[in-house]
Amino acid sequence: MIKRLQLFVAAFAILAFSPLLASTSDPSPLQDFCVAINDTKNGSFVNGKFCKDPKLSNAEDFFYSGLNIPRNTSNSVGSIVTPVNVAQILGLNTLGISLVQIDYAPYGGLNPPHTHPRATKILVVLEGTLYVGFVTSNTDNRLITKVLNPGDVFVFPVGLIHFQFNIGNTKAVAFAGLSSQNTGVITIANAVFGSNPPINPDVLTKAF
Repeated sequence: MIKRLQLFVAAFAILAFSPLLASTSDPSPLQDFCVAINDTKNGSFVNGKFCKDPKLSNAEDFFYSGLNIPRNTSNSVGSIVTPVNVAQILGLNTLGISLVQIDYAPYGGLNPPHTHPRATKILVVLEGTLYVGFVTSNTDNRLITKVLNPGDVFVFPVGLIHFQFNIGNTKAVAFAGLSSQNTGVITIANAVFGSNPPINPDVLTKAF
C-alpha cells in the first residue's frame, strides 16, 4: 500500500510538469482561470468554451474523484481510457493540461495505435509491465520502443502514432499527463477502416 502511494505521488509530481514538455501546448491564459460553462448568458468565449464569472467559481470546478476505481477492460482491445480533461474538470479550460488513467487487461491489453494532434503525452506506469512505443514521421518512420515497469516514465511526442501493450500476466495501470485541455485522439484503425462514409476500397488497397 505504501509503495503504491509512493508511485501515485511520483506520478502526479511528474504529470504536474507535463505542459513544459512541448511548446505546442494550448495558448497561455490571460487570467487566473476560466471555468467552462454551458450556459452562455453570463459568460465570455475563450479557448473553445464559455467562461464562468470567476467570482462564482468554487472548489468543485477544479475537482474530480474516482481514479482509484478499477475500470472494466472487457472489450475488444482489452483496455479502457478514463479521461480527466476539460469535459470532466471545467476549471481546466485555458490551462493547457489534462490527465488520463489507462487500465489494461492481463496479457494482451492494448491501447491501440493512435495519435493526439494537440498534445505531447507523458506516461507513468503504476502497475504491471507495458511494451510501449511510437513511430517517427515520414520518411524515416522509425519505431522507438521500451518495456516499462512500475515507476517507469515514457514520453510520446505530439502528433506521433503511439501505443501501449500489456505483456504481463496481471492487469496494468498507467497515468498520463497531456499538454492540452482537449487533446483530440485519432485511433488509426478506426479512422482508416471505420470512417463514415467509408474510404473507397481502391484507395485502401493501393495504400496498404
